[in-house]
Amino acid sequence: MTTIKRTRTTALKTEQLTRREQLLNTTALGVLLSFQGLLVVSPPAQAVMGSIAGRVPGFGKIEEDGSMTYTRPEAKSGGHGIGWTEITPYSVKLREGWEEVAVSIADPGGTEIDTRFKSESEGDVKIVLAPVLRFANVEDGENPTIEELVPITNFILGFAPEVLGQPVNEEQIKSMEKDTRNGLTHYNYEISNEAHWLISATVWKKRVYLCSVKASGRQWRTAQPKLRDTIASFTVLK
Repeated sequence: MTTIKRTRTTALKTEQLTRREQLLNTTALGVLLSFQGLLVVSPPAQAVMGSIAGRVPGFGKIEEDGSMTYTRPEAKSGGHGIGWTEITPYSVKLREGWEEVAVSIADPGGTEIDTRFKSESEGDVKIVLAPVLRFANVEDGENPTIEELVPITNFILGFAPEVLGQPVNEEQIKSMEKDTRNGLTHYNYEISNEAHWLISATVWKKRVYLCSVKASGRQWRTAQPKLRDTIASFTVLK
């Protein structure tokens, strides 16, 4: 009788130990994978794939001319201001070979950069979303145009430090002009300092939408027409 009791006790302890070992092994594995950035957690069935850190695929198919249009996905995270309305999607045309890259807060204007793209052979593109409150107090229900908020010269002088990483002077501004896309006035600039820049900006629903293209001298010489097409294609889909 004593032998049977000891056997059952031993079996129970063995089972408890086995369960404990399994739990410890599972926990240790989870910590290891998490440390390596490999932890996979089964998501809910309705989870949006790729929404982590604001990264959701937005490129359309590649067209016959090699272009592809990026449209800001509705599921993309990034509120750019607590209590603001949803971000109106925008689109921009790039070429095959361009890729979306992670946004870093170390970049000039990093906290307001919504999306970045890079091509080793052609340059860099970034989309900035900024509050209009840096120019004027806008009451609820108002929807001013960029022209109503700030003159074209003052705009680039105010935004240059965070977009270009340094102030800009008049000699570096090669051109300033306006055009209209989808009913919105855009300010457009061409700037040359240690790099070549194309910038297009507009305002919609209390936000400044700004697209900048940066190219080195070599990139500018080989890809100038494509880069001009890219900046001219930037549109807010209001």
